[in-house]
Amino acid sequence: MTHSARYSSVAFALACAGLLALAAAEAVAAEFPARPVRFLVASSPGGALDVLARLVGPKLTEKWAQPVVVDNRAGAGGVIGTEMVANANPDGYNILVIAQGFTANPFLYKKLPYRTPEDFAPITILAYGPNVLVVHPSVKAGSVKELIALAKAQPGKLNYATSGVGAASHLSIEMFKRMTGVDMVHIPYKGAGAATAAVVGGQVQLLFTSTGAAMPHIKSGRLKALGLTTAKRTPALPDVPTIAETGLAGFQVDGWYALMAPGKTPKPIIDRLYRDTAEVLKMPDTVARIESFGLEPAGISPQEFGDTIRAELKKWGKLIQEAGIKAE
Repeated sequence: MTHSARYSSVAFALACAGLLALAAAEAVAAEFPARPVRFLVASSPGGALDVLARLVGPKLTEKWAQPVVVDNRAGAGGVIGTEMVANANPDGYNILVIAQGFTANPFLYKKLPYRTPEDFAPITILAYGPNVLVVHPSVKAGSVKELIALAKAQPGKLNYATSGVGAASHLSIEMFKRMTGVDMVHIPYKGAGAATAAVVGGQVQLLFTSTGAAMPHIKSGRLKALGLTTAKRTPALPDVPTIAETGLAGFQVDGWYALMAPGKTPKPIIDRLYRDTAEVLKMPDTVARIESFGLEPAGISPQEFGDTIRAELKKWGKLIQEAGIKAE
């Protein structure tokens, strides 16, 4: 047999093997799920991740005639739950429910027990959660510009709360500080609830927090909303401008809550998970519930979500390294 003939024979065999593997994966996806699916939520019960998992899970249960079990695994900024999914079988039965901190953790911790993003397969973003800059009513600033002027006139006097080092609330304020040159003092708390309560109670002057957490206090007058972190306004707070609108062009922090699978999960299973979840996110009652939490339904494709992850790794890596932020 000639060299070219042997090469053609090997190439043909490899092509056949590839087609057989693809057919097998598609057959598995067609039968998926054949048993309960676990939503591994990398946060404690009651937060936005948990709420979304328990909203979307039952809808998928109806579609699949298989239960979706929500399993909360909080700790270490989401690292504990994330590691469990990274080490799980890549068969679609263990799904990570994760937030934006996923793209900050590689730069906050000296060593993670998984690789980001290589050990994960993006499925979709469930919802976007705009953060809002709020201040205690005693702060003599009615706009972002007035807050910047106040902070510059009193360097080191204003305190800001966050839900923890490296959390979205912390990254938002660090970006704000770097873009404005203001000097304020960081007061970290263990969770968004405690941080928000500290500002409502007047122990701390300001913070970035989720619209869902802030809305009741804004409506009651216990907090003043100055600006949103997103590129566009949110229906939840239609009268509150974006921070970019107020003069800080390019300021943008898009909070998100998403689904991911172990990295080697076959594409047909990822596609099935994405397609069914996207359909759930378009249901009118699902949309209404998500919006009632101050969130915006998403449902972007796995490729688009992957692009988002890569862009945010670059963005947050630069900010965290320049600011010298380290996880506690």
